[in-house]
Amino acid sequence: MGYADVYGAWKADPEKFWMQAAEDIFWYEKPSKALFDENAPIYEWFSDGMTNTCYNAVDRHVDEGRGDNLAIMHESPITHSSKGITYKELRDRVASLAGALQMRGVGKGDRVIIYMPMIPEALEAMLACARIGAVHSVVFGGFAANELAVRIDDCTPKAIIAASCGLEPNRVVHYKPLLDKAIDMAEHKPDFCVIFQREQEVAKLVEGRDFSWHGFQYGVKPAECVPVEGNHPAYILYTSGTTGQPKGVIRATGGHLVALQWTMKNIYNVGPGERFWAASDVGWVVGHSYICYGPLITGAETLVFEGKPIGTPHAGVFWKIIQNHRVKSFFTAPTALRAIKREDPDGEWIKRYKLHDLQALFLAGERADPDTIKWAQKHLGIPVIDHWWQTETGWAIAANPLGIEELPVKVGSPSVAMPGYEIDILDDAGHPVANGELGAIAIKLPLPPGTLQNLWNAEERYKKSYLNTFPGYYETGDAGMKDDDGYLYIMARTDDVINVAGHRLSTGAMEEVLAGHPDVAECAVIGVTDQLKGQMPMGFLCLNKGCDRDHATIVKECVAAVRNDIGPVAAFKLACVVDRLPKTRSGKILRATMVKIADSEDYKMPATIDDPEILNEIKVALQAIGYAQ
Repeated sequence: MGYADVYGAWKADPEKFWMQAAEDIFWYEKPSKALFDENAPIYEWFSDGMTNTCYNAVDRHVDEGRGDNLAIMHESPITHSSKGITYKELRDRVASLAGALQMRGVGKGDRVIIYMPMIPEALEAMLACARIGAVHSVVFGGFAANELAVRIDDCTPKAIIAASCGLEPNRVVHYKPLLDKAIDMAEHKPDFCVIFQREQEVAKLVEGRDFSWHGFQYGVKPAECVPVEGNHPAYILYTSGTTGQPKGVIRATGGHLVALQWTMKNIYNVGPGERFWAASDVGWVVGHSYICYGPLITGAETLVFEGKPIGTPHAGVFWKIIQNHRVKSFFTAPTALRAIKREDPDGEWIKRYKLHDLQALFLAGERADPDTIKWAQKHLGIPVIDHWWQTETGWAIAANPLGIEELPVKVGSPSVAMPGYEIDILDDAGHPVANGELGAIAIKLPLPPGTLQNLWNAEERYKKSYLNTFPGYYETGDAGMKDDDGYLYIMARTDDVINVAGHRLSTGAMEEVLAGHPDVAECAVIGVTDQLKGQMPMGFLCLNKGCDRDHATIVKECVAAVRNDIGPVAAFKLACVVDRLPKTRSGKILRATMVKIADSEDYKMPATIDDPEILNEIKVALQAIGYAQ
């Protein structure tokens, strides 16, 4: 069956399609049906089935004779360590930690916050919670104390599992003082904390509250897997909200297992014993779906990487690891690839390594600009697949399903809708627009298994944020279009579509033109306030390493290119060269914050920002051309 057949089979009978997919998961009690729609528009999947995520991700493979296969390979170019953990070792380690949590009173439905860097123990903590039916909430290691406190008060954890520190290329990030401060600030207090002491820093433990990782587990009886209902929350993952208050996305157990198993096989073309690497962080949705759960559920080997795409130690570190571990499928963010491309525009580092086993490169997180995709295609010689999804969905809305059929790649498009997703492009009134026209991207309800079922303690906010704007649809918050072949184009967040003298223009289309300039490594376009036209586009250009051409000349060439490709209607006249762009730790460019700086408005420091100092650099660059006064 090709893609059209598979998508058609889903559309013809969604219930049959997802019940067949559920056959690939172990159930203590099989669900009676797939979709539970009694409380629509709050939908649930496989609600009356009984299963366990940890059993499906770990014990099942041991029981089926694959216990000696590698489950996790940890690579840290910062500490120069490399170690593998088999499925059998992982089962024993997870069962021990789960038993210790159980002994201290953590049980089904209790929340546990995990605050750890990219080390195997972070995955073990997630799996230990799943083993006993506890609901974990991973908070990105090193997150500011006040933001951690907000999450503590929202999900009221019984316990917090943390590491003493995280490691950046040139510094140690002290986690424990941040954790202590967050607990002091929070109204809710956890019963206890478990601290994994790293060699680089031994944290001071609070007597009576804090336990060391190994001491906590000493002499404890290992825990067995606890069966939970299909609609039982597997985890809460906070995503930033427009109000500044984080939104706790709930992922239900049954749908999560079914969807991730389906995607590993059908999208990434990865099966048991094969090696999959998602170069992300467990603090983000990619880390949940495709560092921890997806690869392990399917019985593959997952890589846990503590490092950066450049500087740990060089721009070839990704390719070195892919060679050494014979990675079959690699997943990273476009921003990581752009960083490598900026350091290595001619792909010299790629040529140093043998990448025979690498079958595909997947990109998601930020829009993958055509120039970066073409660079990767040229130097890697494999399919470079942009695919699109969100924290809320947990897996790809649109993709090129290599495990079913390799569809033609259209550069600039994440390809086509996956089964479970019926996508429409709507105008402001909620009516579908013609192919090729820009509009709001919306998905017909119900969303498929594995997507958010609700927000934690915030059902009305869930409806207001996602369901009320277009009744019968999930509002993605992204703007884009479809072509006549059904290929989707994500052009901007809805908020980033700018209105220039009545013309709705996509900042993504302008960024595409700017990225095509031979000296531009990375760029961003925002809309700034203009008294006459309402908004005007402004471009920020990061140049390739070693570029010594006159900046004013490059700006002039970029302005001319946008006018030539998009037309005078874009009114593109403003651009400046900057050394770097402000981003979240997951690689998303903070365009909304840049707009506020340009318009001289007050702004709140984004909780997820990677380096706050960059905002000052942006302000200085804007002041030089008459903005941010």
